[in-house]
Amino acid sequence: MENIGALPQKHMEKCMSSMQTGTQMVKLRGGSKGLVRFFYLDEHKSCIRWRPSRKNEKAKISIDSIREVCEGKQSEIFQRYSDGSFDPNCCFSIYYGEHMESLDLVSGTGEEARTWITGLKYLMAGISDEDSLAKRQRTRDQWLKQTFAEADKNGDGCLSISEVLQLLHKLNVNLPRQKVKQMFKEADTDDNQGTLGFEEFCSFYKMMSTRRDLYLLMLTYSNHKDHLDTDDLKRFLETEQKMTNVSKEHCLEIVAKFEPCPENQTSGVLGIDGFTNYMRSPAGDIFNPEHYEVNQDMTQPLSDYFIASSHNTYLMGDQLMSQSRVDMYAWVLQAGCRCVEVDCWDGQDGEPIVHHGYTLTSKILFKDVIETINKYAFAKNQYPVILSIENHCSVPQQKKMAQYLTEVLGDKLDVSSIPADPSGLLPSPEALKGKILIKGKKLPSNIDENAEEGDVSDEDSADEMEDDCKLLNGDTSMNRKQAENVAKKKLDNLMKESKIRDREDPDSFTITALPPSGKHDKSPLKGKAEDSTDTGDEANIGGNKRLARTFMGSFSKRKKKTSKVKKSSSFEDTDTDQESSSGASKAQAHHSRKKKTMKLSRALSDLVYMKSVGMPDFESQGVTWQVSSMSETKAHQLIQQKPVPFMRFNQRQLSRVYPSPYRVDSSNFNPQPFWNAGCHLVALNYQSEGRVLQLNRAKFYCNGNCGYIQKPGCLCEGSFNPVAEDPLPGRLKKQLILKVISGQQLPKPKDSMLGDRGEIIDPFVEVEIIGLPVDCCKEQTRVVDDNGFNPMWEETLVFTLHMPENALIRFLVWDHDPIGQDFIGQRTIAFNSMIPGYRHVYLEGMEEASIFVHVAVNDITSKARAVSGIKGLFHRNPKQASLDSHAAALLNRKSTFGAHLLRRTASAPTKGQPKVKRGFPEISIDTKDCSSDGASEERESEEGPLVHHNGDTASAKSWGQGTNGQLHPDDRKVQN
Repeated sequence: MENIGALPQKHMEKCMSSMQTGTQMVKLRGGSKGLVRFFYLDEHKSCIRWRPSRKNEKAKISIDSIREVCEGKQSEIFQRYSDGSFDPNCCFSIYYGEHMESLDLVSGTGEEARTWITGLKYLMAGISDEDSLAKRQRTRDQWLKQTFAEADKNGDGCLSISEVLQLLHKLNVNLPRQKVKQMFKEADTDDNQGTLGFEEFCSFYKMMSTRRDLYLLMLTYSNHKDHLDTDDLKRFLETEQKMTNVSKEHCLEIVAKFEPCPENQTSGVLGIDGFTNYMRSPAGDIFNPEHYEVNQDMTQPLSDYFIASSHNTYLMGDQLMSQSRVDMYAWVLQAGCRCVEVDCWDGQDGEPIVHHGYTLTSKILFKDVIETINKYAFAKNQYPVILSIENHCSVPQQKKMAQYLTEVLGDKLDVSSIPADPSGLLPSPEALKGKILIKGKKLPSNIDENAEEGDVSDEDSADEMEDDCKLLNGDTSMNRKQAENVAKKKLDNLMKESKIRDREDPDSFTITALPPSGKHDKSPLKGKAEDSTDTGDEANIGGNKRLARTFMGSFSKRKKKTSKVKKSSSFEDTDTDQESSSGASKAQAHHSRKKKTMKLSRALSDLVYMKSVGMPDFESQGVTWQVSSMSETKAHQLIQQKPVPFMRFNQRQLSRVYPSPYRVDSSNFNPQPFWNAGCHLVALNYQSEGRVLQLNRAKFYCNGNCGYIQKPGCLCEGSFNPVAEDPLPGRLKKQLILKVISGQQLPKPKDSMLGDRGEIIDPFVEVEIIGLPVDCCKEQTRVVDDNGFNPMWEETLVFTLHMPENALIRFLVWDHDPIGQDFIGQRTIAFNSMIPGYRHVYLEGMEEASIFVHVAVNDITSKARAVSGIKGLFHRNPKQASLDSHAAALLNRKSTFGAHLLRRTASAPTKGQPKVKRGFPEISIDTKDCSSDGASEERESEEGPLVHHNGDTASAKSWGQGTNGQLHPDDRKVQN
């Protein structure tokens, strides 16, 4: 992609034109003949389409979703065909989507392939160079064009009233037919009466999507004028959005940038369309724009940071049969990951290979992996990359590994030893910029320095696979087909019985951490510590029920009656109840085995920067350049049994936590409990998209997605118990007051059986806090019937946080269904990345869908545990009461014009629920309401929470490390 920008514009235009004209190519599929299809770039240059296809209009790949375009026969699909099958010059692969799927194509000529490769890289480069405002505008324009094109069923370039009505149903709009006809008539202004052209459709869409909530907000600050002048806008930005030193010039810049009406531009005022454009731009996003760049201190020792880490980085899917691909290293490194895993084994012809040992995963060359890491390690940022080497090779092949590491990585490879200064501190991410560090086995210092090899312990090898999960164990009496059958059976059983791999679900989102071997220790916190594995997902469900949902639970229940399986026959289905009653005896047997050792080459040992060791020893002082690696099960055990010593250990020495070997489906554990304890390298399966990776992304996005996040101060020094009922006594807590106002263009659920033809959705919003066990909780709004286009909730949810700097806030949108509820979308944000005021929360991976909220944060203190909510108008749940101080403040006021309009247009409450009088939040929350309202049913003392504020909705101290809540307009690049 490096040279794309240097190509002449004429050449690029020719590429685009050729791609839009289209090309006939062969689309390869695994294990069968290729399909001849006609591929073309759509008129908006937003996606690749092909025909014929049973998917019809859904047969497309958006340019935004393309991760990489590879020339030649590099993909795994191409490897299945014999060498002479295709001319390599005619072959290329497009990797796209969350799961790095590949579209493998063979063109008729090398020139055609070159045109597509060049053109696609050019489009991808253009997207990556866009600023967030330009990108949002482009995606909106493309969305409107695609929506229009897909609604135009007969392809005549216009929309009839019947096509418009069908489209509205697809968009979840439930307007009276007469109202639609009236707006249709108003938009139909050209000579071609009875249909809407594209421009007319845009006018119609604008009429339909005029925001009542934003209109009322504008009326409030303009003193009921139909526009905001610069004084009004300044007052709004300072009062609500907590910006400081807003100048008149800055307000005029906003008008110039966002106001579409020429008359308003001339007058220097912002009308409803301009105000809507501004509020829907990145300037109105809930995510702090300063956090798109590195904004934290990067000069502290490595032990003061969380580091984005990947597990079995090379794998595309499950741990038993999936493909290993070098592309995965390119992808995760560019996605912000800074610690990748390389499992090394002896290969043929003396060439070390990378794959998951004892399984059917495909093999890739170690040299290719190192070359890919060298190419992509610093493509997106310069902070150090750690290679976690799992070494299973013989000494000769270890020497080959050392040779490749040295030759390929060159100066990037840091082989210096840690300075032996009295502090013994690790270097900082800043000091190690551009460096690659090797984590692996190291020869002990007492071995003769002239010896070319020596023995090292192998039993603490991180990520060692359990015998139960091995398919190939040196026994070649079974063929690959039989081994595949065993693997498929294991995976099928898991998916059938759990069906919860990282799927959004109201009760349990993912497989929980496995219980410790032997008796499960009761935690000092009743219920709360158990929830620490689940971030409160199942706060009302007993721990035993959760622990039953482990991987082994899904394997073992069917196998208890079977006779013992011989150890040698690794192809037999050896599922046993490893983690149940026999767990303790198995663990003892394991420890009583003869101590395992392996031969380690001096050449490889000398390249190791961080020494891999097993379980941490809390008694010894430890060596800072050692990394303790442990499975989630062992780490969870430490958190339950020794939370404070474990946390203190993590203050001076790095620890790595990896998924249980029983997660053969590549599911992920909840990382939050391990972050709470200060674990640095929480390694996740990056190939398994879902809830856990969403949490991981949110965690690391708050520092420019550079892969390093500063740990909260109390995790870096002092004593702190992450699972205590009051972990930080005497410290001010934060009260998050979140008003969920409305939704915009919420789609039908992805998995909806009837797709776009299904019923209009009945949405509600759930907000979840994920942090310390004592902070974990969820609240939800009421359900709005039959409206996904512009539902109004207007409900306030209140949360108390003991350690907000380590918390994630998760917004979930659901479709309420008589049978249950369907997941629509989510956005997860680090607490410190939220900014106060009226904000849009854009659902991740969706083009237009958002929810509109008001955010305020106060400092609170109380002798008892701070209450999570106070009795208010929307008190539905006695355990977690909601509060609506806006409505409370407005109850006794005379109804405003805005409130009248809102009642006329707002969504009705769910059937069966009483209507509650609500008012629009004309001003920010009055914090006095929060502290003086009725008593909470959860209150444990007579003294309520004291709210500390400085007259604003959120005190300046409330907002994270970046801006302290004061957003100076000149600092916000996205607005200028």
